[in-house]
Amino acid sequence: MNVIVHLPSKIRCCFYAGSSWLERSKSSSSFIKNKTVNTKVNFHTGRLIFQRNFSIVSKMTTSEPDSKKPKTGASAHTAMDEVSHDGTFVRTETVFRNKISNEQGSKFPAEKGRYHLYVSYACPWASRCLAVRALKGLEDVISLSVVSAVFAKTKPEDEADTHKGWVFVRKDEEADAIPDTVMGAKTIRELYELNNDTLGKYTVPILFDKKQKVIVNNESAEIIRILNCEFNGYAKNPDVDLYPEALRKKIDETNEWVYPHINNGVYRCGFAQKQKAYDIAVKGLFEHLEKAEKILSDQRYLTSNTQITEADIRFFVTIVRFDEVYHGHFKCNKKKISDYPAITGHMREIYQLPGMAETVNMTHIKEHYHRSHPTINPFGIVPIGPNVLETLSFPHGRDKM
Repeated sequence: MNVIVHLPSKIRCCFYAGSSWLERSKSSSSFIKNKTVNTKVNFHTGRLIFQRNFSIVSKMTTSEPDSKKPKTGASAHTAMDEVSHDGTFVRTETVFRNKISNEQGSKFPAEKGRYHLYVSYACPWASRCLAVRALKGLEDVISLSVVSAVFAKTKPEDEADTHKGWVFVRKDEEADAIPDTVMGAKTIRELYELNNDTLGKYTVPILFDKKQKVIVNNESAEIIRILNCEFNGYAKNPDVDLYPEALRKKIDETNEWVYPHINNGVYRCGFAQKQKAYDIAVKGLFEHLEKAEKILSDQRYLTSNTQITEADIRFFVTIVRFDEVYHGHFKCNKKKISDYPAITGHMREIYQLPGMAETVNMTHIKEHYHRSHPTINPFGIVPIGPNVLETLSFPHGRDKM
């Protein structure tokens, strides 16, 4: 059975099929070939619901080739579902992209006590935000909630909804977890649904406006710049500038290779579902770790010999998790970070900055990865080693450069 679906060019359409998912924007038309003859196509609430699996067989008007687009599936999903037909992990973009500004008339002005961060200690993207919040001294300005380390059902009362994701627990239920004191939500999913989210990927971090009760931004790269620039009037360390004007071009250039090959590269290795996809990802990862090692052998930081920038923070949150998690769990096992002396020294120096150690919770990190990915680690066994935290307080030696 073949179905031709014609859509207005600016309508977002979610196709649901079994346990995988596909979302497209800007598609003028799609040719969908059903694999089951008795498939029914239901039209309601502006969505197309396909009750059996299907495959996209014609090119869609999107920003990437079809072979690099995620597979089809259910609305509520996690990053592990974002895999294309060639087995490549393809991370979807975040959708809440508002700015906090000190400009007159801003919908989201910078105010002390107005904004709230929802984070996970396990998540490297959320940890970027925790790091900048600490380095700027914004702990008394922007409040915090911390989810449980391990994914749990986000609709426990609904047997048909099997989605698992970030949930809140009481402080006495899990060390270092902080419940939602703003909206009283039990899950991160609740916050997205309250904000009429249609994507179905319920991620942290979230920067939330307590006054308007809305999500401001859920893109970590933008949140860290908001925290760096917009709250200096309230920050304990306003002179800390992680995105200085003189280094912005170099920072942006560094982010352009660190993100795809290292930050996201470890996920492309771990979530790959075909050998070729894994081989490509792991090759790029270690080529760029070698590049970072060379840079850090010649200068103290990634973009400068004298100043820490956001590029160092973005790099650090992946590196500090590498030997404990990514090396084994994500099969990034060609080398360990401990095999790179310059990167190891850089990691120790960043960790030893005031406030940074409190943003690294290795218990949450190890518990999350090893107990939240059953297709990778079905028995949920958490490895005992290699105890990287014990080495992070060792002398870093970077001050001699």
